Amino acid sequence: MVNFFLLINKQGQTRFSRYYTKNLMKAEERVSMEAEIARKCLKRSDNQCSIFDYNQYKLAYRRYASLFFIIGFDDKENHFSILELVQAFVEILNTYFENVCELDIMYNIEKIHIILEEMIVNGCIVETNKNHVLSLIMDMNNKT
Repeated sequence: MVNFFLLINKQGQTRFSRYYTKNLMKAEERVSMEAEIARKCLKRSDNQCSIFDYNQYKLAYRRYASLFFIIGFDDKENHFSILELVQAFVEILNTYFENVCELDIMYNIEKIHIILEEMIVNGCIVETNKNHVLSLIMDMNNKT
């Protein structure tokens, strides 16, 4: 199960977060956890594995330009499928925004949520087909 999805910039600032667990973590605890995760990801070198343990979670991350895409998940998920989920998400964002950047995320946060909700529902990965997700999003844009 996917527990959370974070987008963090190179300065360690959270630009997007989505939590899927019913864990009653207070906002202050989430902020502190996100900051600690950001520090851990930022200090890892390119030679280190992009999947590692953090408290009760496994973390998988990928860096694209100035953004870190981080997923917290449990042991039951396939590690490589999580990395593929990140890749698919980035490809969808790149296609939708024509080379996504940090500003696209900040100014279109609702679209980021919608795209991610097409891919992950209640912590379960339901769709990774780029064309299918994009067609749904484009259809929604055409109706508004």
